[in-house]
Amino acid sequence: MKTLQFLVIGKNQEILETLKRIIENNEGWKADVQNDENGCYDYIKENQVDIVLLSSGLEEQFERDIKIFCENLDKEVKVIDHYGGGSGLLKNEVYALFPNLQP
Repeated sequence: MKTLQFLVIGKNQEILETLKRIIENNEGWKADVQNDENGCYDYIKENQVDIVLLSSGLEEQFERDIKIFCENLDKEVKVIDHYGGGSGLLKNEVYALFPNLQP
């Protein structure tokens, strides 16, 4: 099974930790969280990241900028706008991007 590495970005630390726990309840899924928008760019460049998960509290301009940044990388990094809806919705969002991972 392919391991998926997530970077979860948002402003609410409690929500970030909840998302990390939900993500890591799935076999082969790992997550790091960040609430510093400026630090995200270097993190993505320097680490293996498959999915950038955008959580709540982010400015619209940052969301646009990080999507453009990810599109222009030499490696493939997918971006998910996730503003809630539970673990089932999150799994569906991930499987939509990686259909070969569906059980």
